[in-house]
Amino acid sequence: MRAFVYAIVFFSFFDLFSQLPIMSPFALSLGASSFMTGLAVGMYSFSNTIGNVISGFMTDRRGPFVILLIGLFASGISLLLYSFAIGPVSLLGIRFVHGFMEGLIVPAAFTFLANRAEESKRGRSVAISGAFVGMAAIIGPAYSGIVASKTGAPFIMTVNGVIMFILAISAFFLLRSVSFVKKQKVEGTKHFRVRYLFRHPGMVRAFAGAFFLMFSQGVLALVLPLKVEALGFDTKATGMLLSTFGIVAILIFLLPINRIFDKVRPMITLAFGISMMGLSMLFLSQVTELKFLYIAMALYGIGFAFLFPSINSLLIDSSSPEFRGKAYGYFYAFFSIGVVAGSSLIGFLDLTFRGAFMLTGIILLSVALYTILGMKRSLLLTEEP
Repeated sequence: MRAFVYAIVFFSFFDLFSQLPIMSPFALSLGASSFMTGLAVGMYSFSNTIGNVISGFMTDRRGPFVILLIGLFASGISLLLYSFAIGPVSLLGIRFVHGFMEGLIVPAAFTFLANRAEESKRGRSVAISGAFVGMAAIIGPAYSGIVASKTGAPFIMTVNGVIMFILAISAFFLLRSVSFVKKQKVEGTKHFRVRYLFRHPGMVRAFAGAFFLMFSQGVLALVLPLKVEALGFDTKATGMLLSTFGIVAILIFLLPINRIFDKVRPMITLAFGISMMGLSMLFLSQVTELKFLYIAMALYGIGFAFLFPSINSLLIDSSSPEFRGKAYGYFYAFFSIGVVAGSSLIGFLDLTFRGAFMLTGIILLSVALYTILGMKRSLLLTEEP
């Protein structure tokens, strides 16, 4: 049963990553201007954020099974709509619906996994789910880039839609036996819990980690191809570099080293992970040889592999099952916002690739320092009589 939910996680992110190489060319083929093309790409993340938050609230009320089922079926339908896009405006509408419906799936899936993970193995559990996300990040863009060159974007989205329908039908039979015990409502706690999510130190750090993880991804997706091109290498080199970070992350997620996430405090692994990502960004800003770019991306992969389970563990430790859906809803909303913020900020500042990587590295190291100082404050408060 857990394996099937991991499959849902994989294909949800597979659908997301398979869009990356094909959506801009598809929008241009429909006659979109540069502005409309950017809007079409960003519209998915915008509506996905809304879907994430609503999914969190509905998951707590109805349970993850119902929301998963609705999200999978609705995503399948929205993916089929790409074949009927006749212009930029219709594409914008389809992107909004697709992003919103897809946003219902991930918080419900991770709530399902978190609520059934043994406390002593919750770090290893989220590390395994991170491996599926990493595999989707590697396979999705390669698959869509190769297939779309012979068919087209609508075909890719139709295939993804069929997969969503198969997952939805399978979920109906495999997950419906999972009972959802609705917690008794306590008067006046609904609004308190939403505020609590943004006041609890662990939750705030989980949200910040999610945001800055995807902030760096947005910068990487925008700037790395420019740097590689400026150094005289082709797009294959960019793909290999991105695959390097994904492969390193997956190895850490799946090898026995993943037990570290159950033995070491998530605040420590979070600080280490985001520090490694920051250092890799600073390294990327300086190096000019391909072999050093690979080393930088390997460092980024190590940081990613330590950060992703850490922020998930922090979220689980900082929330109780009755409002964990809301927590995951906001958590993945910060994921979506982070991607847009990273690429948008760098574009707005009009930085060179060196400046973009340096700024991102400084931001990530500052967040790591904030996390470390927070740990020290917590220890001092604990030691006070």
